[in-house]
Amino acid sequence: MRIRATVLQSGKTACGIEIPATVVAGLGSTRRPAVKATINGYTYRSSIASMGGKYMLSVSAEVRERSGVAGGDTIDVDLELDTEARQVDVPADFKTALDRDAKAKQRFEGLSYSKKLRLVIPIDVKNAELRRERIAKTVAELRESRA
Repeated sequence: MRIRATVLQSGKTACGIEIPATVVAGLGSTRRPAVKATINGYTYRSSIASMGGKYMLSVSAEVRERSGVAGGDTIDVDLELDTEARQVDVPADFKTALDRDAKAKQRFEGLSYSKKLRLVIPIDVKNAELRRERIAKTVAELRESRA
């Protein structure tokens, strides 16, 4: 389904699109549906969230750059319900560390997609020492059920 909306900017960098309640209902899923959104030919996966009584779709800096839009732009957005399973690509070195710690691995596997992603993203750095430190810290937090 296609909607026309304005990219709303909040603060310095946060941007989103207000999604009408009728569109959320039309997706026929939940009140927080996972969607595939396409802006100017760029498709990304996200979820519609309720914020301050409105349904909003986040438009990250990466999405704005790849789709060529900015805060304040009026755009067309194609939305479709995203029913594909969401999988987090776990870096090989992090996977190896998890394989060595059964409790941390079990805890990680029980997390939602977004929580797994929150743990994996900070690990993706080029500095090898920093990467090892972050992996060790994350595994320890998982083992202790703090992550």
